[in-house]
Amino acid sequence: SPSLPEYFVVPSSLADQDLKLYSYSFIGRRMPLWSWNHPNGSALVRMANIKDVLQQRRIDQRICNAITRSHPLRSDVHKSDLDKCLPSIQEIQAAHIKLKQLCVNEPFEETEEKWLSSLENTRWLEYIR
Repeated sequence: SPSLPEYFVVPSSLADQDLKLYSYSFIGRRMPLWSWNHPNGSALVRMANIKDVLQQRRIDQRICNAITRSHPLRSDVHKSDLDKCLPSIQEIQAAHIKLKQLCVNEPFEETEEKWLSSLENTRWLEYIR
């Protein structure tokens, strides 16, 4: 994938040929990427959705098993679908534009009474929280 870094962490139990094969199943060939590690051994791994719903469970299980085997405490994988709980990049950009308009384009003296509600309506604070 042209959007992944040249080098990245891979669970040792996944063979190179498995990774290459699995990469074709992910949207944009964005296979799992180990993004962050906590001192207790926990890791944050991000990945794109799997294109083929029929293959999704098998591939997902194989990758999660490899991550579990690589964890020092053999902890189970906890998965979160961020598409369902986070705003899209377009929503964040729209909120930022509204915030800029509120802070730069409108004279504060004229909007002071409703400024806080206008700020809330941008949803910017909600998104960065």
